[in-house]
Amino acid sequence: MNGGYAAAELRVSDAEREPVIERLQEAYAEGRLDHAEFDMRMHLAMTAKTRGDLAVVTRDLAPVPLAAGETAAAPTGEDRMLAALAHALGVPTLFVGPLVLMLVSGKRSEYVRRHAAEAVNFQLTLLLVSIVTFGVGAVVYAVSWVVAAVAAVFGLTGEPFRYPWILRLVK
Repeated sequence: MNGGYAAAELRVSDAEREPVIERLQEAYAEGRLDHAEFDMRMHLAMTAKTRGDLAVVTRDLAPVPLAAGETAAAPTGEDRMLAALAHALGVPTLFVGPLVLMLVSGKRSEYVRRHAAEAVNFQLTLLLVSIVTFGVGAVVYAVSWVVAAVAAVFGLTGEPFRYPWILRLVK
């Protein structure tokens, strides 16, 4: 109880909805939800009023617990190198290089797939900005090399990286 109310009865904020929405997107990408169920759960998450309403949306999507003594595998040196390469390939090939890497190596390593998907989304966002602004947005590509280099360093160190202010078209 919190001030006379059960925790499930407390109103939910947008900040509390975001992790639920991300979990739904992950479950959809993993194939745990079909498209219709994903749409329905997204609607429920966006319109949830209380924490109890929000908890129902992902109740059956809890991550699979690891066995006793088992730890989540750290990315291998090859995975880290491929993740960095996904970001670097975006500079000369736009979204094509990271997309190929995501489709080929992403099946073997979730770490590589996530970094490659971020690189694809970043390059697609830059391309769309350039098209919509009739080429004026291409100036952003000069800055994109620096951002891609920073993302590659994150990939090499085994850390996750999310580009700010991009469209996430590929999950």
